[in-house]
This record gives sequence, C-alpha cells and structure tokens, in this order.
Amino acid sequence: MNASRLLRNPIGFLLLPRFTVIALSSAIEPLRIANRYVTTKYVWRLISMDGAPVPDGNGLPIQPDCSIERAGALGTLLVCADHDPEKPVTRRLAAWLRALDHAGTTLGGIDTGAFTLARAGLLKGRRVTVHWEVVDVFRERYPGIEVTQSLFEADRDRLTCAGGVAVIDMMLHAIAADHGQAIAARVAEHCLHDHMRNASELQRMTLAQGARHRNTKLLAAIRHVESRLDTVTGTHEIALQAGLSTRQLARLFRTHLGESPARYMLRLRLERSRQLLRRTAMPVVEVAIACGFVSQAHFSRRYQRMFGCAPRDERGAPQPGQMPVMDSEKGVGNFQLP
Repeated sequence: MNASRLLRNPIGFLLLPRFTVIALSSAIEPLRIANRYVTTKYVWRLISMDGAPVPDGNGLPIQPDCSIERAGALGTLLVCADHDPEKPVTRRLAAWLRALDHAGTTLGGIDTGAFTLARAGLLKGRRVTVHWEVVDVFRERYPGIEVTQSLFEADRDRLTCAGGVAVIDMMLHAIAADHGQAIAARVAEHCLHDHMRNASELQRMTLAQGARHRNTKLLAAIRHVESRLDTVTGTHEIALQAGLSTRQLARLFRTHLGESPARYMLRLRLERSRQLLRRTAMPVVEVAIACGFVSQAHFSRRYQRMFGCAPRDERGAPQPGQMPVMDSEKGVGNFQLP
C-alpha cells in the first residue's frame, strides 16, 4: 500500500442497508476514469456484512464482492450509509473497523457514514461532515466530535463526505492529491463536472444566503435568528443585533418574508424540532428544550398547531426517504454494543 496517497489501495466500500446508490456511483466513476490515465491504478471492492446483496435506498439489491471477514487488508475504507447508519454497528462490525484502524487503514464515511464510525468510537479528535439533514442530529448524539456542513472533510486518516454528487468533488480532490491537478481536471471533464468544488464549500445555503433581497439589515437579523434556534430570543434583541428599531424590523420581515419576526423564528424552531423527533430517539421534553421552548406543554401545543399532529406521533414508522429513529440509549454518552 502506498502511504503517500490520499486514497490508498485497495479501497473498500462498505455498503450498509438502504445506502444511497448515487453516492457509491459518484465515488467509483471518478476512480474508473482516472485509471485510464494513471500508471498506478486504483483498486476497489464492494463489501457487505455477510457477502449477501445489499438493498440500496430504492430497494435495489447491489451485489458486493465479499463479506467483511473476506475483505482482507485495506488501504482505505469508506462506509456508504443513509438510513439508520448506527443499527449495523454490532460488536463484530466495531471490532473489524477497529482492527482496520489499528492496521493504519484510512477510514471514511459517505452521507451518514460518519454516524457508523462515531458509533464505533473511531472519530474522536477528528473533524467530520455528514449530510445537512442530519447535522443537528449528529451534534446532539456526539457533542464531542466537530461536525461541519462542508461538502467533504479530510482530517488526517479520516475522510467524510456529505453524499450525493459532493462525492465526486471529494474523489477529484483525492485524485488531484494522488496524481496531480491535470489528471483530476481531465476526470472532471469526463464526468461533465464543470468545476471542482473546494472541501470548505457549504452543502446548502443558509436562509440568509438564499434570500433574494439584499437588505443588509434584514440579512443580519435573519443570521441572528438562524444562530439562536435553541434559545428564546425576543424581537428587541433581534432588532438590536440588526441595528433597527422593533417597528422597522417588523416592517422588513412582513415586506420581504410575509410574517412577523416572532412567527418566522417559531417556524424555524418547530421545523428543527421535527427533524430531531423523526431522526433521533431524544425524549420529547429534550427536543423542546433543544429548540428553545420553555415547557413541553407549550411546545406540544405549538407543534400540533403547525403540523396537525402531536410531537409523540412523529415516533411512528418512518416515511419513505426518512431516516428511522435511532436508539438514544446507545449514544456516545453511554456507549454500548448489541
């Protein structure tokens, strides 16, 4: 194995049930194209827990090359996940991942793959990223791990990516590091990828960045609201941060956003609470506190009014495209394995 390369051979892709196939293809295609132009070819294999086909997020079975026991030595392992990424982390899988780490394998996660590695205790002291939908969930479950909303992160022997076509950007970055910018640019052309995005680029615009208006006072107010969703913030404080009077602030919000500052902030807090309810097993009262509500009763009333159901009703079976509820009893603060 070549220790100087960012992607060291052989590269393993661990497929977890309901992974996103777009992320897997976005990882493999740049490697396949790069092999046309490089002397030292990339070599990869698809891996599942038991060697059996793995259903992707659409239910399509993907045939792996081997099981984890037959994968052999790996230079790099990327965990491909999406829904319920912690559930597969049994003692057997955790032991395998730790053995790879001990052997010097670069470990990475795609989409929600960082949850899998964090669950196995392999991301301490590393900077990582996950898909924007579950950034808040990751922070709640693993407060000791730095998580960003970047497209991808390369922190020493850890590679993580938000998923989707951002995986192409991560692989192009790795190809450039391994073989030079000219080869990476040629691969990007083949992928019809018009430019290589930097790792630090954000996955998703904030509401302030996406606003079509350019009123600097209003944008300052929106940024302040977005940064304080876990606390009760009055309109006076928001206006003060934006350099406005409360009357001017209310006029700007109604003109450009069609609602009052208080209603705007309440809506964002309730939307965040809905993500936490659907994607974690945090008790309802903890979700309420994390989203700035002073009592569970007040939170439940507001939630019912906004979404037409009680917060506890979100604990049912996940809808298509949603990440099932995780078991909070096996989180970072009380680490156990099945």
